[in-house]
Amino acid sequence: MTNLPEPIRVVQLPDGTYTYADHLPALHQPPTGPVPQVVHQHIHQAPPDRTVQRIALGSGIGAGTVAAGVYFGPLLVGALTAIAANLALLAFLATVLAWGVVTVVKSIGGPDGKAAANTLSRTRRKGK
Repeated sequence: MTNLPEPIRVVQLPDGTYTYADHLPALHQPPTGPVPQVVHQHIHQAPPDRTVQRIALGSGIGAGTVAAGVYFGPLLVGALTAIAANLALLAFLATVLAWGVVTVVKSIGGPDGKAAANTLSRTRRKGK
């Protein structure tokens, strides 16, 4: 029984096929040492420009003031934009309502309505 040859090992290659271990080239030998770790590298956008904060800190104000400006600056811009949009909508609504009132007064009011509309238009012309 000692005359039997050593059994040949069968290994699976990375592409999924099987082959005998004695036919493998040196590059395909299974690793004998520790398995290397996979490195996941995350690539992000560039960091925000901090020139204003650096100038502010260099001028002597504290870091808390700079942090407050960084935090509340965009909030203030957003709030002012929302207020401006609301005011523009209200101005448009007032214009449409005034036009509607004048149109209704002219069409329903008869001679008195037309006279009132003419008086109103004369008053506006004198104001300019």
